[in-house]
Amino acid sequence: MLRRVRETAPAGLVPLAWTFAALAHLEVASPHTALVAHVVMDVVLVAFAALSWRDMQTHPVLRAWLAVIVVGAGVTLVGTYALATDGGETLLRATVFAWMVVPAVALGYTGRVLPREEADWVYTVGGVLSGVGALAFLYGSVGGVALALPAIALAGVGQTAGILNAVVQY
Repeated sequence: MLRRVRETAPAGLVPLAWTFAALAHLEVASPHTALVAHVVMDVVLVAFAALSWRDMQTHPVLRAWLAVIVVGAGVTLVGTYALATDGGETLLRATVFAWMVVPAVALGYTGRVLPREEADWVYTVGGVLSGVGALAFLYGSVGGVALALPAIALAGVGQTAGILNAVVQY
């Protein structure tokens, strides 16, 4: 049962995380709620990496996604630190940006490595959407343009498409 949860839970957790990011940006979620969510994500990411380590060494694509989980755990810890210490908007924005870029790279890699019959194009399109979201987020952060929500939506849609395809395929 635990294996099945590890294989399917990300299909719900990825869109949930991006929905929560949008709500936090809209200030619907309080900073304390965001801190609690980050602590939960820290625990889930570390547990997932530890429990899946051996299984995710069996294929180059799985190793790439294990790297996303490990890097993501570090990124999320930075966000947790920023929220716990009032570390500032820059660290929080860096956390969101990293969660857009790192999976975008892995999605692009996945689309390049997997065969066509495994719907490689879904990963490629997902990577492009997440990457465009990251660029929009960065541009909005630097230029003061209100692009955070569209950027979060692009990254969320792209990454959700990729994880849903992975769950359906496997």
